[in-house]
Amino acid sequence: MSDAGITIRPLAAEDYAVWAPLWQGYLTFYEASLPEATSRTTFARLTDPAEPMWGALAFAGETPLGLVHALSHRSTWSVQDYCYLNDLFVTDAARGKGAGRALIEHVYAEAARRGCARVYWLTHETNTTAQRLYNTLADRPGFIEYCKNLD
Repeated sequence: MSDAGITIRPLAAEDYAVWAPLWQGYLTFYEASLPEATSRTTFARLTDPAEPMWGALAFAGETPLGLVHALSHRSTWSVQDYCYLNDLFVTDAARGKGAGRALIEHVYAEAARRGCARVYWLTHETNTTAQRLYNTLADRPGFIEYCKNLD
């Protein structure tokens, strides 16, 4: 997929060196950290065709611009699977230039190819910049998230 010089391609096993700094940028944006083992396991799952999750990278030429991760799962509300857009990150230099939109549209296309009925995601309430984009690409149904960590 290409839009305004942006190319989106599926994440491949040989992409760790490109993916890892983008992943770290995403974690830093959300003021989070993960053990290296978790990041390596995440990458392995994203590139394993047997897993229900996948990822893609955005580039301008050879320059990495961002990443997206998604997973498909069953739903009690549909015969078809749903697709959860788990992570989306675009570098500061690429923000506002179409990379985020291209990555989301890539997830839409891949989810449709996989037979999913819906794509959905969460963002932090303070991430108003991203919400301006999201409001042009999807409906905001008004649900509030509740979370309980079990570990």
